[in-house]
Amino acid sequence: MSATAIGSTNSATTAQSLTGNKNILGKDDFLKLLLQQLKYQDPLNPMSGAEYAAQLAQFSSVEQLQNINTSLTASIDANYLLSQSVNNTMAASLIGKDVKLAASAFTFDGSSDVTMGYALTGEAGEVTIGVYNEKNEKVREITASGHSLGEHEEVWDGKNDNGTAVPAGQYTFKIAATDANGKAVTTSQYLWGTIDAVRFTTAGTVVVINKTEVGLNNILEVGGKRG
Repeated sequence: MSATAIGSTNSATTAQSLTGNKNILGKDDFLKLLLQQLKYQDPLNPMSGAEYAAQLAQFSSVEQLQNINTSLTASIDANYLLSQSVNNTMAASLIGKDVKLAASAFTFDGSSDVTMGYALTGEAGEVTIGVYNEKNEKVREITASGHSLGEHEEVWDGKNDNGTAVPAGQYTFKIAATDANGKAVTTSQYLWGTIDAVRFTTAGTVVVINKTEVGLNNILEVGGKRG
């Protein structure tokens, strides 16, 4: 077997043992591989100076890229922590504020009126609001007054269709709107609530509204006029 063949075989074996199951060579692996190539090169046909310089340049590039990657990772982590800190500070300042939420589920305390909001993408001939309990049973159907394009609000007094007060618990409301020809009109729903507390969880910062945790991304508006 020729010296060149021995060098090629050993270099391949060394590369495999250095990388193992890794998909990318690190700078240390790259340097070790270069040294192995020098060690097993054919003494009658050694690596040229230009080829050696090119290998060193590649090693330098790998090292610089890894250093850049490390710096970028550290920068991203620092920016994330800063962002979290700013969000937490801003969230704490929201306590006691009225906010509009992109939500349809709410906690009914058994006595207070609930303001339910909806937005229409077009003129509606008929709009109804269904209020459902946690068993998804409809307890009340309200014929809404707002039929024009834009946002509207209706107040639920906590009573069912028979005029009897419903118990406290978890409820949802659903909007059904149709135009003058009976074609469905697209709607979106929202609720108003007062932020009672802020919680910092492993999943992120949430605000507490009437004992219900709500993500900051669900807040559409802070302050403003309700009802």
